[in-house]
Amino acid sequence: MSVVLGLMSGTSLDGLDLCCVSFADNHDDFCILAVQTVPYSAIWKSKLENAFYATTTEVNALDKEYGVFLGEHITDFINTHSLPPIDLIASHGHTVFHQPDRGITKQIGSGKEIAKHTGIQVVYDFRTQDVVLGGQGAPLVPIGDVILFNEYDACLNLGGFANVSFDMQNSRIAYDIGACNLILNHFAQKLGYEYDDQGFIAQMGTCDESLLNKLNNIDYYCFNPPKSLAREFAESQLLPLLSDHDEKIVLHTYIKHLGFQIGMSLTKSKATKCLVTGGGTHNRFLIEQIQQHTNCFLKIPDHTIVNYKEALVFALLGLLRKENQINVLSSVTGAKHDHSSGRIAKP
Repeated sequence: MSVVLGLMSGTSLDGLDLCCVSFADNHDDFCILAVQTVPYSAIWKSKLENAFYATTTEVNALDKEYGVFLGEHITDFINTHSLPPIDLIASHGHTVFHQPDRGITKQIGSGKEIAKHTGIQVVYDFRTQDVVLGGQGAPLVPIGDVILFNEYDACLNLGGFANVSFDMQNSRIAYDIGACNLILNHFAQKLGYEYDDQGFIAQMGTCDESLLNKLNNIDYYCFNPPKSLAREFAESQLLPLLSDHDEKIVLHTYIKHLGFQIGMSLTKSKATKCLVTGGGTHNRFLIEQIQQHTNCFLKIPDHTIVNYKEALVFALLGLLRKENQINVLSSVTGAKHDHSSGRIAKP
């Protein structure tokens, strides 16, 4: 048995997710021991959001500072819960840049600082090696879908971005479908809300058919996988289209658009049973819109899996890396070959 602490910080800036899990030796049998989300303060939200515009020197300084932040909250988490000794920490970090076609990806949160602060070995920086090997560096969760959730034909995550994973012709296929909570939260916050609870605000809006057509005609949706998205997509393609419209109209129209794109992706996958996780599962209006465009059964699991699946899977990715086993699939990312990715920092 191995006890691993997985960390995840998503682009929607909901907070830092921590998931401590024990894995059996065969890895597919797991038990979640404790979970927690640490909300970001206004100061940290600002730092992480504005890192996109920072200089190289500023990003490097923030990388170290955020690593210390992670180390401190890991220590608090361990002290709060009655946990067995932790063998490994696996940290996704927080994505600042992701432009794989230019050979660029950057997740901050220094593994060396985490290891120094906690005294525990850390696996971090999971994406860089894949980009060096010609891959997208994302999505990385699908190997966890294969190992931990293989009773489902497909796995859909509704986080900052919506992404899907499924088997096709004996290979695992996965890709980002579109921006999800990153856009929905942005426009809910313009109206003074942290997020659109259950999609109630969106439901009060109306659909702008012209805007819907423009969204559905964005080139990205025509590209074949492997493909991935990051904040740059929202900044360059989505916000210019959306920002001049009423927020309620934007929320309503964007959910119609997202529901269509996700539904079409599930239909193309030929999946009949799909596991749905991530914060977007709480948006009933979005789930209804997805269901309108697919006959696939959407299974929303218990609260812990909904909210902590990505942190759980990164714990698995870290364990696989420690054992030098494959944790990134080339069929998913487009890399030259399957590989074991992640840097290791020892205390």
